[in-house]
Amino acid sequence: MMLIKTFKTLRSFIFTTIAKKSIGDMNAEIKANGFTRLTKYTTVGNNVNFNGLKILGRGKVEIGDNFHSGFGCLILTGVHNYNGSKIPYDEVTIYKNVKIHDNVWLGINVTILPGVTIGEGAIIQAGSVVVKSIPPYSIAGGHPAIVFNMRNIDSYNHLKRKKKFF
Repeated sequence: MMLIKTFKTLRSFIFTTIAKKSIGDMNAEIKANGFTRLTKYTTVGNNVNFNGLKILGRGKVEIGDNFHSGFGCLILTGVHNYNGSKIPYDEVTIYKNVKIHDNVWLGINVTILPGVTIGEGAIIQAGSVVVKSIPPYSIAGGHPAIVFNMRNIDSYNHLKRKKKFF
């Protein structure tokens, strides 16, 4: 049992180091329990937890405080130029920024497309593809992700005031 705990601690250390190096900030408050690949265009808040997330493209990605992701998550920031000089697309890549506000939780295998903003306190259901922005406190899911419920905002704000963050 002790060996398993030691292995998990070492594994987390390695994944965390890879994530910190990929954004060029070894002092970032990141914890990675699964392979996480960010970009130099990524900024992260405090108490950010990855269980396996990849960011692709040169668009800017902002991740707020107390973020959590499940494994297999993907954030895309670039799209091919399908209105260009060739079919199906030309050499131009169009980059769009992604912003994820504080206290957001992504379930496993969530994909976020370029140009999306996810509002504070939102929860994105496992397996979802987020193609448009999600309002604060929303619970969304599906392909494409749609809002199907809301957090209890009074309870959310109570826990936030008391600084009850995982």
